[in-house]
Amino acid sequence: MFNRCIDCLSLSSLLWAKQLILPKYLPHVCHILSYIVYTFWELQLTMGKHKKTQKVKKQRNAQLKRIMKPTDARLKDQIRVKRKKAEDPHQIKVHEATQQSSALFFQYNTQLGPPYHIVLDTNFINFSIKNKLDIVQGMMDCLYAKCIPYISDCVRAELEKLGNKYKLALRIISDPRFERLPCLHKGTYADDCLVERVRQHKCYIVATNDKDLKNRIRKIPGVPIMYVAAHKYAIERMPEAYGVKA
Repeated sequence: MFNRCIDCLSLSSLLWAKQLILPKYLPHVCHILSYIVYTFWELQLTMGKHKKTQKVKKQRNAQLKRIMKPTDARLKDQIRVKRKKAEDPHQIKVHEATQQSSALFFQYNTQLGPPYHIVLDTNFINFSIKNKLDIVQGMMDCLYAKCIPYISDCVRAELEKLGNKYKLALRIISDPRFERLPCLHKGTYADDCLVERVRQHKCYIVATNDKDLKNRIRKIPGVPIMYVAAHKYAIERMPEAYGVKA
């Protein structure tokens, strides 16, 4: 009898829970369940992505390993980078110095002297025309001695390239007093030509108003530079023994 009463009570409690509690909390339960499902799905996705990225990384590494190194023996000699040999610490180090010109006595150039040989740059001729200066006479007034102006093939080619505007400059350098210097190199860039010529032969004075060319020539010892300043010619790095004021 007692057991039956308990069964009746439990049955009545279940019916009460079904009627009152479940309808009340059903939306919350559904929400919790959906959240659990969504998080589980997202976790699966991320795991899949991670696996994919790992695969891609492995494939890339394999491709990189397949690429030949620049030091590979299968490459041509022209392309292949040769590995540097380990330096022997006991080996005697040899220092190679460029041979100095025999014309120089320290910074003093013994090959300079009248008649002066002056190599002209393109802009020096143009500056002389702008300042209405006679090139040969202006040089003689500056150095107090006979001067022989020289025109290289590069300078002539540069003036010809400039066109009709510089016809007067071409007419001036066609004067028989201007000596021609033949060029054996390729191209018509005058700056490199003048620097190389002066480095080989120390008997020349360079006439230019180009700042870059001046800086390059200043690095070569014993080579004077002539330029246009205050409507006349001036000279720098000329030895005092020749009696010329800088």
